[in-house]
Amino acid sequence: MQTYEFNTVVHDGIIRIPKRYLDKQLSSIRVILLPNGNDVCMESNPKFSAMKLKTKGFKFNREEANER
Repeated sequence: MQTYEFNTVVHDGIIRIPKRYLDKQLSSIRVILLPNGNDVCMESNPKFSAMKLKTKGFKFNREEANER
């Protein structure tokens, strides 16, 4: 699958595809929205803080971890 990436501004809920892509055979597309910068709502994207994890007595086996 060929992919194209571009930045655009949404106007009244409409996403404009740049002219350079209009000559492609784009009869069906998948759209993935990735907000830029400050557009992200902090309530839906909370910041993570430091975390402690006790590993005393934990046995790590690299072979078991790499088994599929």
